[in-house]
Amino acid sequence: MNRTEQIKEVFERSAKALALRPSVGQGTATTKVTLRDGLTCDVEDGAWKLTVDMSAKSGGDGRGPDPGVYGRTALGSCLAIGYTLWAARRGIRFTHLDVVVQADYDSAGYHGVGGVQPGYRQVRYIVTAESDAPEADVLKVLDEADAHSPYRDVFTRAIDVRRDVRVAGPRT
Repeated sequence: MNRTEQIKEVFERSAKALALRPSVGQGTATTKVTLRDGLTCDVEDGAWKLTVDMSAKSGGDGRGPDPGVYGRTALGSCLAIGYTLWAARRGIRFTHLDVVVQADYDSAGYHGVGGVQPGYRQVRYIVTAESDAPEADVLKVLDEADAHSPYRDVFTRAIDVRRDVRVAGPRT
């Protein structure tokens, strides 16, 4: 069994399990972010440990990518993985695939200057897909995957975000 067939088998098995028992796919993902020093953050999510920081020009130490890199990475990698999963499901194999994410920003909003919104003004992604399949089939797979992409959804739909604050005294 080749890699594309393995991916298809796992994807279809998961889809069938979810159709039979939707609760199997529901849960809460938890990521813990702890400020180390300066602007450096240690991130833990299950077995994964990551570092987030800002560049020196932004007041950080450059010990890791900034949050924007991880956000764009989340979108781009989610799209690339989704395209591959949906292509495998439809019997299509990519010989090459990349997704470039571009995000227009204005740092004035982050700094509270001029009433500018702090988030991105626009996000674009450029998909380069090479395949032996007909172009119409590739485009259909890309459209299908976009419609089911969790991070494309996060970037395009307003999400209910809530803050819960716990203020404690200094640690001794």
